[in-house]
Amino acid sequence: MGIRGWRGRWRERSKLQKIDLYSRLTLCVMVWFLMASWGLLPLISAVKHQPLPLALGAALVVVSVAQCVVSNRITGPALDHYLGKAVLPRRRLALPLALLAVAVALITALRAVDGVQDGMIAFLLTQTPLAFTIPYALLVPVRVLLLRYTAFTAVLFALFAVVGMRGGELAGLLLMALITCGMTLVTVRPAAWSLQVMWQAEEARDVQARLAVAEERLRFGRDMHDVLGRNLAVVALKSELAVQLAQRGRPEAVAQMLEVQRIAQESQKELREVVRGYREADLAVELEGARSVLAAAGINCAVSGADSADGLPARAQSALGWVVREAATNVLRHGDPRTCAVRLSISSATAVLVVENDGLGGDAPAVGGGSGITGLRERLATLGGTLDAGPVGGGMFRLTAQVPR
Repeated sequence: MGIRGWRGRWRERSKLQKIDLYSRLTLCVMVWFLMASWGLLPLISAVKHQPLPLALGAALVVVSVAQCVVSNRITGPALDHYLGKAVLPRRRLALPLALLAVAVALITALRAVDGVQDGMIAFLLTQTPLAFTIPYALLVPVRVLLLRYTAFTAVLFALFAVVGMRGGELAGLLLMALITCGMTLVTVRPAAWSLQVMWQAEEARDVQARLAVAEERLRFGRDMHDVLGRNLAVVALKSELAVQLAQRGRPEAVAQMLEVQRIAQESQKELREVVRGYREADLAVELEGARSVLAAAGINCAVSGADSADGLPARAQSALGWVVREAATNVLRHGDPRTCAVRLSISSATAVLVVENDGLGGDAPAVGGGSGITGLRERLATLGGTLDAGPVGGGMFRLTAQVPR
């Protein structure tokens, strides 16, 4: 059950989570491998079989194992620190630093009592700092790591020179110090950097997905407003008219309510199309619809240029169709207009739609205000178009939309 449970948890991880776990395990295992291959095995074969060297060697093995254990415990948090997921308090470095000092002291004592064969000290000093430098390399910049490792190497030089190390042994010590530092830089830092890049890419994909959802919600809300806005305004107007006619006993009330029913059914169909993402406005249909709706509300609406709508690309037609729909809705909702003019003009480069009415009053929309005007600007901007709306004097309100062909 344990193996099956582990395999199940492994399968549940994403690819990036598997790479993250693999990187962490690699850093932890590397410390043990280097301790065994560069520390324990040379020590066993090189230590002299005398009481003091054997005692010092046994103590060094215990300290090396403790170094690996402590290093494994802080490598994960150090990697999280590098990735920006958490902060590793520097006080947690006190114990591994103290163990490193004890290990160096034991190796120095072995050299002082001539407890190991010649040339083995350099091997022991190669693996000893790694348990500390692997997590430490994840906490400081490369420049700081190089400066402090240089200072550490200088201390080792001075220390072993005092206990009698000379010439070739000191040169071997320098070589091993360079190998240890280089190994840390070419393994730990690049692995952590690669993991950081992958996590950042994953976060970028998450942000992109959230933005796509937010954009779709905005599109849906805009389409809902565009589809239902005018129809609901017409339903409210005709319902009020039907009530007044019914109160007077006029038979025309039935016709008005039938028209309300037709508009409601049309709205249901359009709403389903919006939900499915298939809704596109037809410019010619919207121009005729605006003229019909405004005429039904007692507003004299003149439409010119409708015959040229077929010469526009589908996307431009759809965008201008929504402009016509929103403009007609605003004419019905705001002010008290008597006339409205809709003009469509198409040149070789652009198509310009102008909607002008004389209903500018206290209830007229502010220039650029409302989610409808904002939604129209967003639609046109995707095509490289523009939209301007505002009073033009003489109690007139004008909306001008322009899109490239």
